[in-house]
Amino acid sequence: MSYQHILVPTDGSETSMVAINEAIKLGKALNSKITVVQVMALDPIIADLYVKTGQTNELIERTKTYLLDMLEQVKQKFAAEGLTVETKLLEGFVVHDEIIQAAQELNADLIVMGSHGRTGVRKLVLGSVAQKVLGESHIPVLIVR
Repeated sequence: MSYQHILVPTDGSETSMVAINEAIKLGKALNSKITVVQVMALDPIIADLYVKTGQTNELIERTKTYLLDMLEQVKQKFAAEGLTVETKLLEGFVVHDEIIQAAQELNADLIVMGSHGRTGVRKLVLGSVAQKVLGESHIPVLIVR
């Protein structure tokens, strides 16, 4: 199977960098289009006015700037490997929902993402974005660690 468009969610963690490296390999091998996304998770209390009226605040703007810088660094990593990628900063309350929605809207046919590999109580308490994407996505998901 050939994947024409790969979506790569990142959060700046070590495991997401492993996923980025895997996406680089796949992108080169399959000549796929790659889109890297970062989700700015909105806190319902802090982002209330932002969501309702578009009125921002210093915390949101600093976070947005930080995440856009992170996406630029990822873009440079792909460029160093000879690949051009698109990047998108997504915003939402539920990270895995934003990833799945982006995959659908962008017509991605593969999601490549890292997993922290938490188990037991840590997974129960913290949840797992990768697990939720894997369970709810209608397109293939490659989880790397």
